Amino acid sequence: MNVAAGTEAGIRILVVEDDAGIAQSLVRGLARAGYTVDTAATGADALAAPPADVVLLDLGLPDLDGVEVCRTLRRRGDAAIIAVTARSEERDRVATLDSGADDYLVKPFGLAELLARVRAVLRRVRPSGPGLYVHGPLTVDPRTRRVTVSGAEVTLTPKEFDIIECLATDPGRVVSRQELLERAWDANWYGPTKVLDVHIAALRRKLGVEGLVETVYGRGFRLGTAPQTPAAPPAPPRG
Repeated sequence: MNVAAGTEAGIRILVVEDDAGIAQSLVRGLARAGYTVDTAATGADALAAPPADVVLLDLGLPDLDGVEVCRTLRRRGDAAIIAVTARSEERDRVATLDSGADDYLVKPFGLAELLARVRAVLRRVRPSGPGLYVHGPLTVDPRTRRVTVSGAEVTLTPKEFDIIECLATDPGRVVSRQELLERAWDANWYGPTKVLDVHIAALRRKLGVEGLVETVYGRGFRLGTAPQTPAAPPAPPRG
């Protein structure tokens, strides 16, 4: 059993995968995302592993049936379980979900989708409230409704905070204009959607990090890749 250390809110992920190449690829991606990662190549190793917050469980294990491993893990604890498998038949998905899995991801898949699934199951199994959302230089604290950029607090209006919180809950996901309007205003908003553009422009100006809030034309907005420190403001002209 191997372990890779990360810092994503102390969350530990167990990767149960007998293909060493796939396992190491998952470990690298998850560790880069900040998670602490353990690996197990067999069902027996998975059942003997330390408790994890999330289990990525391959169903095609060399020693035990993956569905039975899932059922045993569910009886033992409340870890979020994502079946990661080449089995795409509906009966396999149904059996696995019925055995206690929280989600089902068919190979091949992209790392971005896997990370989004991990974040989604963590939100479901940890309903007591979100922790900090950290993305590059940006930190969003839903409990205190504070936002910092590179450690400096940024003062936002309530609607600006609702917008950045919605984007920060799943960095990289494109959030539609309608979803942002429903989050920051309400589900029955019938006013002009141009009001969202005004708030987005103000939010970008206050955050001061170029490329942090991206427009995806025709679809909505998302948090993009941004430098760890905001760009320095231009020097005032000499006169």
